[in-house]
Amino acid sequence: MELEHIVEKFWKGLDEGVIYARKCKECGEIEFPPHIACNSCGYHETEWTTLCGKGMLKSFVFTGPMNARLELEEKGEHYVCGEVQLEEGPSVNAIVVGVKKKKAKEIEGRLPVPVHAKFYPMDRYTTLYFELDD
Repeated sequence: MELEHIVEKFWKGLDEGVIYARKCKECGEIEFPPHIACNSCGYHETEWTTLCGKGMLKSFVFTGPMNARLELEEKGEHYVCGEVQLEEGPSVNAIVVGVKKKKAKEIEGRLPVPVHAKFYPMDRYTTLYFELDD
């Protein structure tokens, strides 16, 4: 049996604008970020699936200097770290762009709010952020 390079396929997918995850062959749970084994039932086989990139921002916090995303700050982007519940089920901690401090209270009062994937090219790879729909 040949071993798969899970991380390689995931990062190549982001370069192509595709979000890869793994789906458990036993219980159907989605593993994101992708894992070989299922974290829900412990089954040892999962298969590739793609995610639509849509979800709901459930909560967020502003990051401090130790967690700054310099690539975003250099471009003047406003962002937070938040819990995003993906449409396919998994929740992930992610950077969410488009949240300004001035509007934070208003957004917080409307949670959960819709977000979508935003692929952000870096020097050597593409990373995944989320962005407010409105």
